[in-house]
Amino acid sequence: MIEVDQLRKSFGDLNAVDGVSFTAARGEIFGLLGPNGAGKTTTIGCICGLLQPSSGHVRVNGHDAVRQGPAARRALGVAPQEISLYEDLSAAENLAYWGGAQGMRQPALGERMRAVLELTGLEDRAREPVKLFSGGMKRRLNFACGIIHQPKVLLLDEPTAGVDPQSRVRLLELVRAQARAGACVLYTTHYMEEAEALCDRLAIVDHGRIIAAGTLTELRAMLAERDLLRLSGSFPLDACKAALSHVDGVELLQADSDLLILSLPEASRRLPGIFAALAAAGAEVRETTLTQPSLESLFIKLTGKELRE
Repeated sequence: MIEVDQLRKSFGDLNAVDGVSFTAARGEIFGLLGPNGAGKTTTIGCICGLLQPSSGHVRVNGHDAVRQGPAARRALGVAPQEISLYEDLSAAENLAYWGGAQGMRQPALGERMRAVLELTGLEDRAREPVKLFSGGMKRRLNFACGIIHQPKVLLLDEPTAGVDPQSRVRLLELVRAQARAGACVLYTTHYMEEAEALCDRLAIVDHGRIIAAGTLTELRAMLAERDLLRLSGSFPLDACKAALSHVDGVELLQADSDLLILSLPEASRRLPGIFAALAAAGAEVRETTLTQPSLESLFIKLTGKELRE
């Protein structure tokens, strides 16, 4: 349903997207995971036709997004990162507008409006101006406008940004329901836990490039069952690096004067030895966090830094 082949998009000297390739199938949730500024939103813009690729090709439902733009866009639904609602209009009026823009007409439009309002839990607020809505309600309505016409391909760009926990849970279930109904969902996020819970396959993106891709199992296998140990405190770097170099199996992923991030097998069993080595080097450990193999530990291993906001 989505084919992206060697996509590049430049803005002057900035390569926002630099050779990205992936495919996503019907009924699949494909995630683009990465920090803000990684190129996720630019990729979405090229797929939906808002941006012209500098090079490469994008096909949606078999149609070239540039040469056959109208045909490609007919298959698309989009919930953008920036909420696209008319705040002086009611929820129902926003849905009627966006449904009409997709060619829907009564009575089918009215039936679909009632259905998506119920799905998103907004049926009792349908006639209220959007400007009175909470942030979570606006996000849910933004999502409803993206699915009003039952698209075959759904592009969701950070759809849970800034929402309350209850709205987040509801939105994630709505995403799963779209995939179960047969839609191809492209989901961008910088929330590791969302990607782990939601995506069938995903790609980790940083600085406009895909640095790893596959299923969650395949990506975790890249870590070879190594744990992630994050130590906060005060660290004389040269002495700490030298001390840790003598601890078998320890890989130093990030080293700052107030933060060390280590990758190692069976970390919980080896904590006493690590603390002793660091204490001998003059370090003071104030806080310790131990994480099992995860997308976050893979991201840090690949990029050498924590996920940036």
